[in-house]
Amino acid sequence: MSAWSRNLSLWLSIVVIGALAGLGYDWLFEIREGRIAAMLYGIVICGLAIGYERGLILPALSRRLRSLPSLVYILLSEAILAGFVLAGTVIAGTFCWSVGLLSGRTWPEAVIISPNGLLYSLAIIVVFVFISRIRDLLGADVFRNLMLGRYHRPINQERVFLFIDIAGSTAYAERHGDLRAQQFIAAVFAALADPIRRHRGVIDDYIGDLAIISWPLRPGSNPARCLSCLIDIQQTVAAKAGDWQKRFGQVPQFRAALHGGSIVTAEIGIDRHKIAYFGDVMNTTARLEALSRSLDEPVLISDEILQRLTPLPAALKVRSLGSHAIRGRGQPLAISALDLAVADTAWTHEAGTAPSHRSAVAAN
Repeated sequence: MSAWSRNLSLWLSIVVIGALAGLGYDWLFEIREGRIAAMLYGIVICGLAIGYERGLILPALSRRLRSLPSLVYILLSEAILAGFVLAGTVIAGTFCWSVGLLSGRTWPEAVIISPNGLLYSLAIIVVFVFISRIRDLLGADVFRNLMLGRYHRPINQERVFLFIDIAGSTAYAERHGDLRAQQFIAAVFAALADPIRRHRGVIDDYIGDLAIISWPLRPGSNPARCLSCLIDIQQTVAAKAGDWQKRFGQVPQFRAALHGGSIVTAEIGIDRHKIAYFGDVMNTTARLEALSRSLDEPVLISDEILQRLTPLPAALKVRSLGSHAIRGRGQPLAISALDLAVADTAWTHEAGTAPSHRSAVAAN
């Protein structure tokens, strides 16, 4: 799905939610200002506030606020959302008043929101943003299946996994301390979020300095978008190289591995629920990522999954590395290296880089 179609889907959702919220407010508080006017108020208010929260309006301001301490971020975000609610009321009220949808009301009455209206609007926006954030966190497919209870019983499915590791994070911690290293890792993972979202990936887990991302393998799912995501990650990091150098004294570098196939997906846990994947695919991907260090190859992919990822992005070159023994597998695994034919600033070739925190999967 393209960025344009995703944004269109979001705007359509905002229109529907806004219209229903306007009707709900009109009914709940018995304003009786007409259904069309009530829906217009809801659409404009939700459009401004939710559009800002989802990064469609003033995205630079939103990103800057996210870098602030949590309490400051929450307070400022609430104030900004309240400002958008007030602005939306003025815009919608002016329009409705000018076209005669609010007969018997003066312009000041049309553009001034009541305390109940402000609280109601903020409540609707917070609920919508909360649900959409959970959907982003889990991924659209996982969120939908979780709501439908599909994972209560283990199911078999096919997915392609990308294990991406921040190279040299242990050495960074030794030089700058654990707190600074955690800030660096958190900033890197935040930078990866947009490329992963753009290419419809699901962030399944963070383990130390390792991110586990996956995509479904099914007809029409375009699994090759995982390769485009790799290129997007590199370009995103390279575009901000100066900022990374200024903030942390170095530009992030990565190692990565891709593999896929049949896995078992299930909901586990009692007090804390989690969607977990089980199977040889997870172990093999983790060991491929570890193998990238000993082979001095930044990005490895199994030939098994490479054959299923078509068409390959033009900015990607493939080099066969033959078959290699993988611990836990009875047969050697044919693997290839991926070279990204763009500025190679994000992928490390330093075989001597200090080992980072390894995935628990790799130890199995």
